[in-house]
Amino acid sequence: MLAAERHAKITAALRSDGAVKVVELAELLDVSEMTIRRDLDVLDERELLRKVHGGAIARSNRGVEPPSTAKAARQHAEKVAIGRAALAAVEDGMTIAVSAGTTTLELARLLRGRSSITVVTNSISIFQELTGHPDEPNPIVYLTGGSRTPSDALVGPIANSALDSFRVDAVFLGVHGFDIESGLTSPNIAEAETNRRLIATGRRLFVLADNTKYREVGTNVFGRMSDIDTLVVDDGLAPSDRTALASHLENIVIADTEKE
Repeated sequence: MLAAERHAKITAALRSDGAVKVVELAELLDVSEMTIRRDLDVLDERELLRKVHGGAIARSNRGVEPPSTAKAARQHAEKVAIGRAALAAVEDGMTIAVSAGTTTLELARLLRGRSSITVVTNSISIFQELTGHPDEPNPIVYLTGGSRTPSDALVGPIANSALDSFRVDAVFLGVHGFDIESGLTSPNIAEAETNRRLIATGRRLFVLADNTKYREVGTNVFGRMSDIDTLVVDDGLAPSDRTALASHLENIVIADTEKE
C-alpha cells in the first residue's frame, strides 16, 4: 500500500472516531507500527492531525467544541484512571465543585454513596449520576442551572450567578486544553466565563485532563497554569512533557491506566 493510501485511510479513521491508535492502525493497514508512527509524523507536520502518546487525535480549529457524546468515547480508560486518582483528594465533610466534562464524570461516579460531602456542579450528567440512585446515601448536590453547551455544561448568567453564591474546599475542573503558554482554554466563550466563576469558588484547584489535552488550545482563556494546585493526568503523558510541566506546577499526579 502506498503512503498516500495509508494517509487517506488514517485521516478517514480520524474523521470517523476522533482518535486512532498506532497498534490498531498497524493491524488495519497490515504494516509495522514504526511505519504508522512515521505516517503520523508526516500528517502531524501537515497539521492534518495531532500526534499523541500511542496514536493521534483529530486537529480541530480553536473555536470548535466537540459534543460530549464524541468526547466520552475517547481515552475512556485514561479518564477512569484520572477519576480514580482524583478521588483520593475528596475527604469526608468537604464541599466541592465539579465542572462538566467526561473526565470529571468519572470522578462523580466514584462519589456515589458519599453522604458526608456536598457537591456543586454545572453538569446535568453529574447531577443525575449523584442523585439518580435513591436507595443509596448520596451526597447533597446543587445544580447551577443555565444554558446547555455541546459539551454538556450549563453556562451563562444563571450559572454564573449561582456559582457566585458558593465557596467550596476544592474545585475539580475538566478542560478542553491546557498549555504552558496559553493556560486553560475553552472553545466556548460562555463556558470559559463560567469556568472562571467555578475556579473563584474554591480554595484549591484540581485540573483533571487526559494526556491528549496537553498543548490543545481553545479560543478563550479562563485560567493560568499558576492557578492549578494539582494536575491529575494519565500515564500516557510523555516523560519530556512531564518534565516541562513540572517547572510550572507544584503538584502533578500521574494516574496509572488499566488497559481496556
